[in-house]
Amino acid sequence: MPSSSYNPDVLSCLANLSSDEVFTPPELVNRMLDLLPPELWADRKATFLDPGCKSGVFLREIAKRLDTGLEPQIPDRQKRMNHIFKNQLYGLAITELTALLSRRSVYCSKTANGKYSVCETFNTPDGNIRYGRVEHTWEKGHCVFCGASKDAYDRGPELETHAYHFLHAEKPEEIFNMKFDVIVSNPPYQMGSDGGTRDIPIYNKFVDQAKKLKPRFLSMILPSRWMAGGLGLSDFRKSMLSDRRIRKLVDYERMDAVFPGVDFEGGVCYFLWDRDNEGDCEVTSISADETIGPVARDLNEFDVFVRDIRALKILRKVLKAGEPSITEILSVDKEFGWTSNFDGFHKEKQNPNDVALHYNRKGKRLIGWINRNDIVKSTHLIDTWKVMVPTAYGERGTRPATVLGPSFVAESPSVCTQTYLFFYVSSERQANSLNSYLRTRFFRFLVSLRKISQHATRSTYTWVPRQPWNRTWTDEVLYEKYRLTQDEIAFIESMIRPMEANGEQ
Repeated sequence: MPSSSYNPDVLSCLANLSSDEVFTPPELVNRMLDLLPPELWADRKATFLDPGCKSGVFLREIAKRLDTGLEPQIPDRQKRMNHIFKNQLYGLAITELTALLSRRSVYCSKTANGKYSVCETFNTPDGNIRYGRVEHTWEKGHCVFCGASKDAYDRGPELETHAYHFLHAEKPEEIFNMKFDVIVSNPPYQMGSDGGTRDIPIYNKFVDQAKKLKPRFLSMILPSRWMAGGLGLSDFRKSMLSDRRIRKLVDYERMDAVFPGVDFEGGVCYFLWDRDNEGDCEVTSISADETIGPVARDLNEFDVFVRDIRALKILRKVLKAGEPSITEILSVDKEFGWTSNFDGFHKEKQNPNDVALHYNRKGKRLIGWINRNDIVKSTHLIDTWKVMVPTAYGERGTRPATVLGPSFVAESPSVCTQTYLFFYVSSERQANSLNSYLRTRFFRFLVSLRKISQHATRSTYTWVPRQPWNRTWTDEVLYEKYRLTQDEIAFIESMIRPMEANGEQ
């Protein structure tokens, strides 16, 4: 075909408008629709809702399938189009702009009742793709429906409120006054909760609201970080992992594998929820050019989801030993009460009562000094030997990964800011032994199973077993101790980069 006649799908070429307007490539939409039972496309009574329309691509691709599937029942093409668009496809746009874009891509006209619309039976310009400005309901500085910050989103009429209709309806079933067989969407992912400096997830609220409508099938694209982390997602994660109606889960290690040019740490996934069928979930894991699965799994085996079945087998083997968790000697967040930007210390030691304070500025590890009498929290840990590790370290899905920033031994007495978590022991020898353990691939592999974003909280280390601190630990010793096979060792080493003795990669 001559290049001059090439006519690409415009919805595969759109740039994203904002952080909540990440357009979904048609190819990904069709992978999701492939999860649905094929007989749906021949059901003239089946109804479909996208509660987070951005480009209209979900409704457009569904229309294509219904057009083919209903041809034997409604041979006349125009009558078939009229029926599909008027009676089967519904959408709620997230902004005024995406409403216009969605109608243009679905109805082939900027208005549903326009001269060039593919549907002849609409009486209103909106058709079944609705958008109406909705205001947040503020209480104590936040929206009671979505949690958005009043400081960030209490806006005048010239700006979008980002108060999504689907979430701000007390009775979402009354929006269209009908039931839906299928709800499918790529919802907005996050909103600023405290003036825009911190983002809170919002996609979980779309899932929960959709379940309230009790559709036969529900499928949504979500950031994969819900599986092991995320601000305020504990209840959502518990709900998802215990829901036996989630029958299929496709998980991509990197978001840019399906959203080119989008960098969102932790990857992305989509799922199929089947209201009338319970059972194990068919999980497919995709990383780079490697696809594992589908594998039937019980999502609720642990409190977080282990994404790769090969990693799960190794974890089960380690946990079978029944050893205590290393979290027993691990600090909590802000153990001494100071945030990362704490500056109430002096840079030089001034008297014998001063204690070394470890902090970080612009990525550089530094030591200040603070009077012991000024330390009022966790004073029983001041005189321990510590192995400190940065709480934040991001790699954006690279493989093999380092997982954690370089750890280091802090001699007694010492304290630190929120920049670090630390493991504590009673002697220098024990601290050196512990530090050798942190630097093994084995240790960092077990951490990686619960670390899905740049932040490693205390719970991230839950599955790491505690060891006796009387030797230098190496991967070879640990592989032998837990009787790992050559395939299991090869998998760990394909996932985790070695760390040199000085902590560098």
